Amino acid sequence: MTLWRIRATVNDRPGYLSVLTASLALRGVNILTVQVHTTEHGAVDDFLVDAPDTLDEAGLLAAVERGRGRNCWVSRSEAQGLADQPTRVLGLATRLVHDPDATGEVLRALLGADEVTWRATPVPAARPGIDDVTMLLVDPNGGSYTLRRAEPIFTPAEYARAQALLELGATAVRRSTEQVTVVLPDGAELTVRPAVADDLTAVIELHQACSVKSRQRRYLGGAGAPSPTRLRRLLEPARGLTLVATTTGSGGAVESVVAMGNLLAEGDEAELALLVRDDWQRRGLGSTLLRRLSRQAEAAGYAAMVLHVQADNAPMLRTLSRLSRPTTVQRDGTLLTMTVPLAVGAAAVAENAG
Repeated sequence: MTLWRIRATVNDRPGYLSVLTASLALRGVNILTVQVHTTEHGAVDDFLVDAPDTLDEAGLLAAVERGRGRNCWVSRSEAQGLADQPTRVLGLATRLVHDPDATGEVLRALLGADEVTWRATPVPAARPGIDDVTMLLVDPNGGSYTLRRAEPIFTPAEYARAQALLELGATAVRRSTEQVTVVLPDGAELTVRPAVADDLTAVIELHQACSVKSRQRRYLGGAGAPSPTRLRRLLEPARGLTLVATTTGSGGAVESVVAMGNLLAEGDEAELALLVRDDWQRRGLGSTLLRRLSRQAEAAGYAAMVLHVQADNAPMLRTLSRLSRPTTVQRDGTLLTMTVPLAVGAAAVAENAG
């Protein structure tokens, strides 16, 4: 028996795929995998088959034509073609996350492209998409990729798969550049990075490890921790940013989340709040998070940061004073609302008003 790849187009109507598979079965062809790509010209069926050694390329083409298939392409396949397609794509995605420089090789492997070219700028007068033997992809990091494959022709499903892989790679690059190692005044090293949904369990543990007083100061309310649903929204806010600080154990394995800083945007202002595990307080970690979130707020163009602080929360007040920025304070009983104007946002507001 011999492995073959077969790609053919059939009418996208009930029964046409079964006619094609029946024609192959009559010649002793065993279908191992099949993918269906919907196109405007019909359904493109992509088979990996095991065929008798006596059946050659011409015989397979004839079988496909008798099964009402058209635009047929046939090619010998290797044993690696037996790998489950989703598993194969996940493997390529994993490689891309760990080695973004291998993007071209990953695209070539994903699509079996004959040629992969990257350009620093988008191709003039061209739009992303496919044109039979050519595929143009937008590189989210800048530039574009052009892929060429003599046969079989590209399908919209392949284009969508390749563009999604590029988006994944760009996200991995962005995450790695946003992650920094900070050294506190006492010499302790921590990793500070944007939060992701997968941090939920570690952030729940952070809240459980904090004292009642620390949670009350953060949430200005009861002693209990927020629900997982609320924490999930805080980790990936609709507008704004959440940073987490993590310690690392031996071998670089993440040990625990010891602090969380939230920048939640509403209108042209952003509300800022911090939660630091008790054993990491008074070590400069709060100041580190506050400075980084302030820079993020300025870069995003917000006019001001707003903090709601209990009047007896001396550690947070000291942390805020270390920013050395003009601050207005409004008091409502034991609650202080502190507004910190941001230069970039304020300038933009003034320019728009003018």
